[in-house]
Amino acid sequence: MSQDSQHGKWTISSSDDDDDEALPPSGTATSGSRQPTESSHSSYRSATPSPPVEVKPEPAKPPVSSLAVGSEARQSAAKNQLNPVKYETSPSLAGKRKKVASDSTGWALSDSDEDDGEVKGKSLSDLPKKAPPNPKTKKPKVESERPPSPHGRLYYIDEPDDFFESRLPPLNDTYRFYLNKVTGLEKKYNNGALHIRDILSPLFGTLKESVQFNYCFDIAWMVKQYPSEFRDRPVLIVHGDKREAKARLIQQAQPFPHVRFCQAKLDIAFGTHHTKMMLLWYEEGFRVIILTSNLIRADWYQKTQGMWMSPLFPRLPKESSASAGESPTFFKRDLLEYLASYRAPELEEWIQRIKEHDLSETRVYLVGSTPGRYVGSDMERWGHLRLRKLLYEHTNPIPGEERWPVIGQFSSIGSMGLDKSKWLAGEFQRTLTTLGKSSLRPDPPMHLLYPSVENVRTSLEGYPAGGSLPYSIQTAQKQLWLHSYFHRWKAEATGRSHAMPHIKTYMRASQDYSQLAWFLVTSANLSKAAWGALEKNNTQMMVRSYELGVLYLPSAFGMKTFSVDKNPFPVSASFSGFPVPFDLPPTSYTTKDQPWIWNIPYSQAPDTHGNIWVPS
Repeated sequence: MSQDSQHGKWTISSSDDDDDEALPPSGTATSGSRQPTESSHSSYRSATPSPPVEVKPEPAKPPVSSLAVGSEARQSAAKNQLNPVKYETSPSLAGKRKKVASDSTGWALSDSDEDDGEVKGKSLSDLPKKAPPNPKTKKPKVESERPPSPHGRLYYIDEPDDFFESRLPPLNDTYRFYLNKVTGLEKKYNNGALHIRDILSPLFGTLKESVQFNYCFDIAWMVKQYPSEFRDRPVLIVHGDKREAKARLIQQAQPFPHVRFCQAKLDIAFGTHHTKMMLLWYEEGFRVIILTSNLIRADWYQKTQGMWMSPLFPRLPKESSASAGESPTFFKRDLLEYLASYRAPELEEWIQRIKEHDLSETRVYLVGSTPGRYVGSDMERWGHLRLRKLLYEHTNPIPGEERWPVIGQFSSIGSMGLDKSKWLAGEFQRTLTTLGKSSLRPDPPMHLLYPSVENVRTSLEGYPAGGSLPYSIQTAQKQLWLHSYFHRWKAEATGRSHAMPHIKTYMRASQDYSQLAWFLVTSANLSKAAWGALEKNNTQMMVRSYELGVLYLPSAFGMKTFSVDKNPFPVSASFSGFPVPFDLPPTSYTTKDQPWIWNIPYSQAPDTHGNIWVPS
């Protein structure tokens, strides 16, 4: 699906922004580029996807091997970031500025751009043309392997000397839920947070081999995150790239003979391999990390990300039974089932290794999605029906639960239909409001957290943070009803109000927000592609994408509810409440707030680095 405009050809997201009626049958091959459900790095000039391009090394630009692979859009966006549009000199600010609002959408587009025409809401063809580039402007040479940043070449390496751990940090061993470190924060807000170098360091084990499941990769950068003594240990990359993107990924790995690949099967159109997981095999045992960060530089420094890190699982004694090493949450069984769903020979040795380890200390439940159409009892294996089943079986009704709001927080939004009953307030809300075997189906408040334009503009990264929040105008215009649910990103308690969220979390909170009935951290955004949708009069579940998350239920921790930790930083080893990554209660949008839309201009006000956002 695409439409032409003065900004070129816009490709509507082929994973989340889809209309089921327009989709080809399962198994139908599709051509063209795949737009990401998330983007790592969009430019000030190019915030939107473009057709596939062959990226070739040029002297003044980073080589192909240094660019993040995960979509053609990222390749183009990273190249264009060498020349951000400055607020004070931008041609789009010259002359008069006319405020224009769309009758059909309510977007005041030319509050932030010069536009003499009405925006009709159904087309981007009336948006202003971008001024031609100044031929006298020289692009600076990039001499390192780092991709360009609009904030200068030190942007990603300007961390304090003690940013990386030299000893085991104080960690919350009760929940094992951690945020990533963020540059530019007070030191206490990184105390107990983890960077990728910390995760892979010898402090956690003597690494023998690893698997990296992810959506977007920068292979050269990823390899450098391993400590020097482990840097040549075998790594298996599990990805979903096809055709040109796959070729680029393989090309990236040419200097690294220890890197191998496993391509995830995406048999349903518009699906993505969105799962983010590390399997780490040590001399001392085995560990699993389920996280929300892509394996690219931009995801690990000034965004809010989250992860669950397992305990170190010891090896079982030889001749142990097939059921040995299982946890009360059946995590081992479910992890093996998830890996088996790939139907990949490359994962067989890992399946066998997991069988040989004791995972009994695990206290979280695995909630995954894998592409397919499922019927009968298989409908509850994946997606939101899997979550519903766990909430039904392992939670209990709560007095006054109709006043316990449901909270969803995410970084991308798919097409959900012309009104809330089509999916969100129907099947998905029914899942999120399940508490035990009660027949009561209350209709509690639902709060959805998604960054506003002002959140992005004033963020640590400025407007480029919006490149990882790919909610398109095409999708937004079709579901204006959704925006009444929106709440701003605010995270003063964790120091991360200005670190835009790439984390995805869902939870059920008490009316006073002091308790949680459950908490989920996952790769799954707010979309049918990620969570699945019922078909054929609710007799079939269709899931498009691979996703993975972990569910925290109080019963697995010997509790009735989780208390919320109001001051999660600095982390102490002693027991405390659950570290929710953002402030509770959520903050509603004001009448002036608009959700961040990544493919329209924002040029009335500069961001924190003095630049504006002009899609092209």
